Amino acid sequence: MNPDPKVSFDNTAIAFADQSDAKLYKTYLLFAAMNNNSLVKMGGTMMRKALEWNLPVKTLIKKTIFEQFCGGETIEECTPTIERLGKSNIGTILDYSVEGEGSEQSFDHTAQEIIATIERAHQSKHIPFSVFKVTGVADSAILTKVQKGQPLTPAEQTAYDKARARVKAICQRAFDRGVRIFIDAEESWFQETIDQLTYEMMALYNKERAIVYNTYQLYRHDRLDVIKRDYENAVRDGYYLGGKLVRGAYMEKEAKTAQQQGYGNPINPSKQATDDLYNAALKFCVEHADRIAICAGTHNEDSCYVLMQLMAQHGIQPNDERFYFAQLLGMSDNLSYNLAHAGYNVAKYVPYGPVESVMPYLLRRADENTAIAGQSSREFNLVSKERARRKKQSA
Repeated sequence: MNPDPKVSFDNTAIAFADQSDAKLYKTYLLFAAMNNNSLVKMGGTMMRKALEWNLPVKTLIKKTIFEQFCGGETIEECTPTIERLGKSNIGTILDYSVEGEGSEQSFDHTAQEIIATIERAHQSKHIPFSVFKVTGVADSAILTKVQKGQPLTPAEQTAYDKARARVKAICQRAFDRGVRIFIDAEESWFQETIDQLTYEMMALYNKERAIVYNTYQLYRHDRLDVIKRDYENAVRDGYYLGGKLVRGAYMEKEAKTAQQQGYGNPINPSKQATDDLYNAALKFCVEHADRIAICAGTHNEDSCYVLMQLMAQHGIQPNDERFYFAQLLGMSDNLSYNLAHAGYNVAKYVPYGPVESVMPYLLRRADENTAIAGQSSREFNLVSKERARRKKQSA
């Protein structure tokens, strides 16, 4: 049941209000293509090869799938997207989506780029959060060794110390600028190392409010227990817990690795189990809002309704700064725009980076839209509905 009559996720007039007829038609064609699994696979392979061979396809990519899911190649190029979303009271989360090269030089560059997003957020009322992946500033192999308790070589220890210093520099700048920052979740075999780094940062910078947020992937069956433990630790040590709640992004990889290495699969046995755990986590966080601030990163309509209902039950206003909804740019505008229109805090993840470098991200979005049951069809149907509504209105 919809707990807020002001919100209807089927209201396409609000969902696509800032898209011209031409832009809407372009979106329609893109999602129509994404409904075709074989076309997505073939197109992805062709785009990769074309870029490898330096064929002149960059403009085509930039004007199609890149334009749908990314804000630009640089922070500055994202400005029109930031302003467009801001006019609908939707915030931007600038997400530097370049996959790390694994060198110390690339780690330093990524750290400086994340700090640049914090500076941009500090200057804009439309950018409520920054975000980064620890593997963008640290070697995942070293993070894995730390989690396993294996001794590091002197060179590895030096590299790990540098990585920790980068994480601290990013969080320190976020604290200094009053910009909240998400530390993304990653693979389970080094997630505990990321968690420990995040708790260190929370203890330093979350004394007055949540600045640093950990990310909880609720497709992992132990994550609600971890949230509860983290809450108790925050209470004990006198800081606020920031949590970004997502379902997760590495399911097939996690299951395959668990099978290969002979340990129990950390993933829930079914989608329903994940949905139930996600909603239970929302409930726990709302019930402990005295010490927890959350961002519900979800494209699931039911979970949005659950959070809205919980907020209403506990007398929490839609615009309470401790509660945010977030979706990816180019997806689920029916959620983002309708929630924002009703006064809820909403932000869009806006990935950016050179076209060649964000191709892995773009291809994951394309795969995701075909793999998630009905996701591309849902997007396609909503766009089709809005085009039909406009034609009828102009007739």
